Amino acid sequence: MTEPRWLNADERRAWLALLSINTLLPAALDNQLHTAGKVSLFDYNVMAMLSEAEGRFLPMSQLAARTSSSLSRLSHVVAKLEKRGWLERRPHPRDARVTTAHLSDVGMATLEALAPGHVEAVRTKFLDALTERDVNDLARIGEKIVARLDDDHWILRETESRP
Repeated sequence: MTEPRWLNADERRAWLALLSINTLLPAALDNQLHTAGKVSLFDYNVMAMLSEAEGRFLPMSQLAARTSSSLSRLSHVVAKLEKRGWLERRPHPRDARVTTAHLSDVGMATLEALAPGHVEAVRTKFLDALTERDVNDLARIGEKIVARLDDDHWILRETESRP
């Protein structure tokens, strides 16, 4: 049997820091968004991904990829956001077999109202602790890890296509 590749002190420190960030940061951002508008970070992310898409709609499968979600989880959240009038599901304009999620005008207005507070929370809780070099290093490192975890991850394709 092969000996486990144990973490050295620096690797353990990096791993535990990442685990803490993955727990504490989403919780803090969830709290801010819940206080501001009774939405979760995931709800906000779904609406934000739609707001950035051409025509403010995406096929459910693409929206799941952009939110790093399963179709099942996404479907539940889309149903919740539909009840609020923020999203609607429709057949794809070019392929009726494909279901798309559309961000409504009310959903866009809600997102625009929540965005300033959310961005401030992202800055205060996360970005203000980093230098410009840290931000660039974190993006580079994060993209390497995402590429290893998800070959089809949309962020990497978007980043690679930029000038």
